[in-house]
Amino acid sequence: MSDVLLAVGTRKGLFLGRCRGGGEWEFDGPHFNAQAVYSVGIDRSGDTPRLLVGGDSAHWGPSVFHSDDLGVTWTEPKKPAVRFPPDTGASLERVWQLHPAGPAAPGVVYAGTEPAALYRSADRGETFELVRPLWEHPTRDRWVPGGGGEAVHTVVTDPRDPDLVTVAVSTAGVFRTRDGGASWAPSNKGVSAVFLPDPDPEFGQCVHKIAQDSADADRLYLQNHWGVFRSDDAGANWTDIGEGLPSTFGFAVAAHPHRGDTAYVFPITADSDRVPADRRCRVYRTQDAGKSWEPLTSGLPQEEHYGTVLRDALCTDDNAPSAGVYFGNRNGEVFASADDGDSWRQLASHLPDVLCVRAAVIG
Repeated sequence: MSDVLLAVGTRKGLFLGRCRGGGEWEFDGPHFNAQAVYSVGIDRSGDTPRLLVGGDSAHWGPSVFHSDDLGVTWTEPKKPAVRFPPDTGASLERVWQLHPAGPAAPGVVYAGTEPAALYRSADRGETFELVRPLWEHPTRDRWVPGGGGEAVHTVVTDPRDPDLVTVAVSTAGVFRTRDGGASWAPSNKGVSAVFLPDPDPEFGQCVHKIAQDSADADRLYLQNHWGVFRSDDAGANWTDIGEGLPSTFGFAVAAHPHRGDTAYVFPITADSDRVPADRRCRVYRTQDAGKSWEPLTSGLPQEEHYGTVLRDALCTDDNAPSAGVYFGNRNGEVFASADDGDSWRQLASHLPDVLCVRAAVIG
């Protein structure tokens, strides 16, 4: 088996786990002690992997750090990597997403922020530029902050074309560009907004997360504020695939890295009762693009469990033939599966609230 790096962002710093050749996991940290880490990216477009971290210091404010030696040392730009131009009248509150664009656009990294904005970097995350057409979108004055604020929290890039980018905004919904960010259009047809007078608006949905199918880049999976959906046309239209789940409320969704039609969600009881459905720790997997779902429970606690999994706290690595699947929760627990989710083991406990997890094969 390959060496795997697992980055766990928490409310009080970053913890890094290493598993060498399928052996035991070793963790170190916290890096960025006392900083909330809401976003982590792992960019493998260069000669060495680059770790990108969105830290949030109560004293110094938010910043983006990077490491080219797997977390041994960290670099912070002398000037803020992500900042709002003076004419916007806005200031950065948090970096919610750091997304390397992948092989189609080497060196390109996107940052999603609060207030809801998208930034693009062409130098692996050292400097970023505001994507103004989304910031200045004509619907913006009608975007309404969600419970966690108004943020661009999800970025999906198309491996076939770097000009095709999809973002999710809380709570404005899905927006897509086909021209590298020069123009953006809402893309929410079929996604419900049960909390609005009009449950099927053009925009205004509270989308929690989107994941892209590994075999078909036009196929997307979406976890909504009530509802799990699939698109087969890159987000132009969405179909409800929530039947068979104990609850369609949740925050996280992830796709298998090399097996098409396979995705994972973590159902939560309700927006007003944010604990695992039926108080049981269960990841649900579909292997037929949402036609059916199966609970994955082997090795997970089942009795009166209250660990909520947030939107970026469920992920996969790209190991083959079996992929690793990982999640962390607000109990400070981290769980991992080395066999596509069939069985699980606990890697860590008593950490601060887990906000995000990212994993990658690094050797």
